[in-house]
Amino acid sequence: MARRLVMYLKDAWTKEPVWVSPFTIGGLAIILSAVSPFTKYATMINQAMPYNYPAYGPHEIGKEYYLPMK
Repeated sequence: MARRLVMYLKDAWTKEPVWVSPFTIGGLAIILSAVSPFTKYATMINQAMPYNYPAYGPHEIGKEYYLPMK
């Protein structure tokens, strides 16, 4: 099975390297990002941080936030 895959990839590389190289780079990026230790810590940090931060929205702009212009 592995030998057939290697032969297929070698044949594809000799015929169309322009198609094989982006798929190889994209596949490696997906696989390596999934097994990266950075992914674990980034997930932990994202879960610990809140998504909603207090901020003044358009409905809260009123008399007490802005002084009237003279």
